[in-house]
Amino acid sequence: MEVKEAIEKRRSTRKYKNKSLPLHLVERLLYYANMAPSAGNLQARDFIIVDDESLKEKIAEAAYGQEFLKDAPVLVVFCANLKRIAPYGERGKLYCIQDVAASIQNFLLAALDEGLATCWVGAFDEERVKKLLGIPPWIKPIAIVTLGYGDEEAYSSRMDIKELIHYNAW
Repeated sequence: MEVKEAIEKRRSTRKYKNKSLPLHLVERLLYYANMAPSAGNLQARDFIIVDDESLKEKIAEAAYGQEFLKDAPVLVVFCANLKRIAPYGERGKLYCIQDVAASIQNFLLAALDEGLATCWVGAFDEERVKKLLGIPPWIKPIAIVTLGYGDEEAYSSRMDIKELIHYNAW
């Protein structure tokens, strides 16, 4: 699949087939996630793969009851590593969020190329997720991404690009 085609086809999927994913496939997608640019090439991001049913249920609850999270075969919690970005001081906290976001987009596109569906979830109780997953204090969960074989045709409209582009000033 061409990159531009993947960008146009990528959608958020909330219904998944009850079909497991091999761990090596998830790890390969995370390899591509980590190929994203990062401030100072510090790669201040870490990934937590969750496939335990009980844990997925608890994470769905921590994500304000978004039930579809527990139905996805795999969840990946994308985290910012504040120790690794420390050379940039306080600004590094902003940089690593950008770094994680770039890695998520790579992950979403690579998953689509493998015939998999995803949904990027940013609404969750960070402290509950940290506690559930035993995440240390210097790690900040940024997003949870569902991963699996989609069981729906997802659709999302887009605004006309001309409404979003500004030249030389607002």
